[in-house]
Amino acid sequence: MKTARHAALVELIRQHETLTTEDLAELLKVSKETIRRDLNALQTQGKIIRQHGRAKSIKRDTHDSGDPFSARLKSHFASKADIARQTLPWISAGMTIALDASSTCWYLAKQLPDIDITVFTNSVRICQELAKWKNIQLISSGGLLQRKYACYVNPAIISQLKELDIDLFLFSCEGVDKDGVLWDSNIYNAEFKSLLMKRAAQSLLLIDKSKTNRTSEIKIGCVEDVILVISNQNA
Repeated sequence: MKTARHAALVELIRQHETLTTEDLAELLKVSKETIRRDLNALQTQGKIIRQHGRAKSIKRDTHDSGDPFSARLKSHFASKADIARQTLPWISAGMTIALDASSTCWYLAKQLPDIDITVFTNSVRICQELAKWKNIQLISSGGLLQRKYACYVNPAIISQLKELDIDLFLFSCEGVDKDGVLWDSNIYNAEFKSLLMKRAAQSLLLIDKSKTNRTSEIKIGCVEDVILVISNQNA
């Protein structure tokens, strides 16, 4: 019965793309507690993406099932701000750091002191946030604007990075599975993260505990590629 229910869950989520826990419980005539256990198991198996109060289908054919930046800003915002705060001791004057277009790194940008550092990013919102400071040298990747994710896509980024020595890359991702593989939900940000992990001297992964044992569409690396994982589990 459990196997049949799991198959029905995956098919319902595939058909509707996203459903709440309450919707699924009503459709399958079982308790919300049962649905939560089922969704946890299916997420661990890499068959669905579990979000707060709902489940979402995985679309590995499109490589683009991520939530808009505006929606991500509102999700687990207190945890993200705390995680960002934990990274500040890693950043000091004279460094060149790179930030991805995640909402967690936006919370980090809001907390950065106005010191002599260089920040490289593909994030529109981080550029807007850091433009107010006088001592931070800000370098945007530029390129085609992806409005949904508030990020730039630049095919010439490899040439651009030849002029930069990145001391530290700080980023988040959609999930880390039980084998330590890092996953992301859209091709635009995934390519940026994979490249920066290879180019930076050190990388820090900033991720809240809701993203553990979770997969998504695109593999971007593994836990061994980062020097430290900073999470609200550390607090």
